Amino acid sequence: MVDQGGMTQRLAAVLGGALLVFTVSGCAGGSPSPSAFASPSGEPTTPSPSASASSAPNDPAAGTWIPAGGMVAARSNHTATLLNDGTVLVAGGAGGAPASAEIYDPIAGTWTAIADMHRGRSGHTATLLPDGRVLVVAGDCDDINQVGSTELYDPANGSWTMTGSVAESCGDHTATLLNDGTVLLAGGSGLIPDSSFALAELYDPEVGRWTATGDMIEDHHGHTANLLLDGTVLVVGGGRSDGSPVGAELYDPDTKTWNAAGAVLGGHHNHAATLLLDGRVLVSGSGGGGAQVSAELFDPDSRSWTAVAPMLEDRSGHTAALLLDGRVLVAGGQRSAELYDPETGSWAAAAPAGGSAAETATLLDDGRVLVVGGGAGASLFDPGDQPA
Repeated sequence: MVDQGGMTQRLAAVLGGALLVFTVSGCAGGSPSPSAFASPSGEPTTPSPSASASSAPNDPAAGTWIPAGGMVAARSNHTATLLNDGTVLVAGGAGGAPASAEIYDPIAGTWTAIADMHRGRSGHTATLLPDGRVLVVAGDCDDINQVGSTELYDPANGSWTMTGSVAESCGDHTATLLNDGTVLLAGGSGLIPDSSFALAELYDPEVGRWTATGDMIEDHHGHTANLLLDGTVLVVGGGRSDGSPVGAELYDPDTKTWNAAGAVLGGHHNHAATLLLDGRVLVSGSGGGGAQVSAELFDPDSRSWTAVAPMLEDRSGHTAALLLDGRVLVAGGQRSAELYDPETGSWAAAAPAGGSAAETATLLDDGRVLVVGGGAGASLFDPGDQPA
């Protein structure tokens, strides 16, 4: 899973006060025609051969990768959350220590073990709350007693506290911090493999309680969710229990209702979705059907979808992070990384990513990105010069 908190509050000023959420998901579907991509203005255009050409290895715009030190435990299917002090909380995940957690200090370049969570978790979510605590929700359930369990991490004293339970989810859900400080939990899977739900719930950190809100139009698991600049939440893709693809919908926190969000061009599952600085959402990759390189943009003003140039590499189960200069770093799904430039609507290869599987990408306060996944190693992506 991807960072659900930390940097959201730092980027809020850049995004006009809205909170930003990075998430990962995506499914199979048709890829856009290679002859009709979109410019940032939305006008169809045929990209020149250089529009999607790889950056040269010595191109400063490609950035650089450096090791981020050895983690305390190997992790996969974990969460990574930027805390208010600039450190990163990495928690849970498949492997030998699913209840363990650790903190990365980007200034010292060190990893430090902290207290274990109360439950082992993999495929959970972690959301930074306005008061600096982190809400961790669900994860793979070893037994029925763990279904829907949630807990809070308090960085002030390094402790974990259980807090309420959600209805059914074991994982593959999304958790999105809303502008009023509550957290929207949407969809997910249960104890039955590949099951999916249309359920949605709200967590109120003031009282530590979950309450039902309106169900989604469709079942979703393995989807993405992004808080838009107007405070609504865009949910994209995932899968149903029967394996059929799922579209997109919008949650309105004022009315607590869901509405269709236009016709998505391709099916998406195990994809990534990133809120851009201009308020559009970039959806990249999918889970099969030949559309792993596909990418499209959602315009919340017109509720329309436009194809953009395909990625340079097939990707599924990857991660994405918005850089301070407005470009998007996409890593994982392959042992490589690439950069999307919304100004030109083109993709360029980032510097070689090395051996990291890249399951989470967390934007740090200094503009670098911490990438973690698939083992006990971690890497830092330095994009070079960033806006002051």
